[in-house]
Amino acid sequence: VQLQASGGGLVQTGDSLRLSCAASGRAVSNNGIGWFRQAPGREREWVGAIDWRGRSTGYADSVKGRFTISRDNARNTVYLQMNSLKPEDTAVYYCAVGLGPISGKDESRYRYWGKGTLVTVSS
Repeated sequence: VQLQASGGGLVQTGDSLRLSCAASGRAVSNNGIGWFRQAPGREREWVGAIDWRGRSTGYADSVKGRFTISRDNARNTVYLQMNSLKPEDTAVYYCAVGLGPISGKDESRYRYWGKGTLVTVSS
């Protein structure tokens, strides 16, 4: 499975962005998908995840209420809608395919990782 994250860019505080994570090679409709991010000089952290059907999501406290994950299994694509962006959201964002239908915070539960897309939020 290859993952391609896209949609990053330079925005201002309070703006919105929608990231996409397109999978190729095989369908990922039976897998949970997670989003992670890594800010400069910091460890990678979990942002949120969505289950295989798109019915259940979970988010880190730092993004809860601002970020929304959705998926379109027909397109083999997962989205991360980011609203009310803050400078502390600046990071490279990665998507990852979980080992099973439901995935969480644990990176060891993810098998395939995309290369990431950079989001920069200016103050």
